[in-house]
Amino acid sequence: MIPVIIIILAVIIVVYFFMQQKIFGRTPDAETAERITASANYRDGAFQNLSITEVTRKGASYPKMIIQFLNKPKNNTALQIPSIKTDLSNLDDEYPVIVWFGHSSYLIKYKGTNILVDPVFSGHASPFSSSVKAFPGSDIYKAEDMPAIDMLIITHDHFDHLDYKAVLALQPKVKHIYTSLGVASHLKYWGIANTKITEFDWWESEKTGKNIQLTAAPARHFSGRKFARGKTLWSSFILELNNYKIYIGGDSGYDSHFKTVGEKFGSFDIAILECGQYGKDWPYIHMMPEEVAQAAKDLNAKLLLPVHWGKFSLSLHPWNEPIERLLKAATENNLQVTTPMIGEPVVLQRSLPQNKWWV
Repeated sequence: MIPVIIIILAVIIVVYFFMQQKIFGRTPDAETAERITASANYRDGAFQNLSITEVTRKGASYPKMIIQFLNKPKNNTALQIPSIKTDLSNLDDEYPVIVWFGHSSYLIKYKGTNILVDPVFSGHASPFSSSVKAFPGSDIYKAEDMPAIDMLIITHDHFDHLDYKAVLALQPKVKHIYTSLGVASHLKYWGIANTKITEFDWWESEKTGKNIQLTAAPARHFSGRKFARGKTLWSSFILELNNYKIYIGGDSGYDSHFKTVGEKFGSFDIAILECGQYGKDWPYIHMMPEEVAQAAKDLNAKLLLPVHWGKFSLSLHPWNEPIERLLKAATENNLQVTTPMIGEPVVLQRSLPQNKWWV
């Protein structure tokens, strides 16, 4: 019995010290904690979704899920992803242009303003470099490829959206960071000046430049880089660029907030929504492809750009199943979808790639 106790204690000690690494970030400090506890979205010691939301469905078996993840089907991972290396510093930005880097990372450029969203350039989407690795061919963009960044938007603190190494490498190029309430705790711990960070609670808004407005809105998800959940907020964002409106979805399960945002903002020139990494055991925190199409309709989106797929495997479905199911649902709902390759520019009102490069 004593040797077993010693082994358990040793494992606990090793895990504890491993999780003291900077990559795991830090919980909010006292100054931020005061603002967090005053938030209408913070109750019972954690941020809450608008609807009651469990991370997994009732009856889901964690041991069974672990076994499934250890035995993923072969078609869960892409053998090779085609991509295009675009000179990001010399893009024609007379009209808003969006360049997707795989998963949920993309650049928005318009009339000299560069906006980068959830950059993950480390080649993996976990604290371990050997796990959740990028598909071959999908990781061709790095921090050094980015132009000067006026706005870096980070939707929430999960590893596949907040990349410690990428954020540090980008800092010399970044003018200001905009993120969800509480996420600054990680950034400040990593040496980023507080004056360089703006945090949003849901429905808070700020004019970030001439004719540029950024508003945080609800999402249905969760947060956390360690074991505790909900200590920082997760958000979607509405980006208004002159007369253009772009919906930055972040991660979200389907809920009424999409319709609320659509009613509040009228319509969107493009909605960038997550489409992938869903599963039957966690149906509330990620959307099924058919729900993505419905969310775009709720938002009154003229165009949909599906992201959160094509780079990492964080679920069990075939890697290209999300886009196939979405396109079928889009056809049924008369919804226009653009499907660029990684690095292929999407130019609003001018160039909307629709090639089926994944087949």
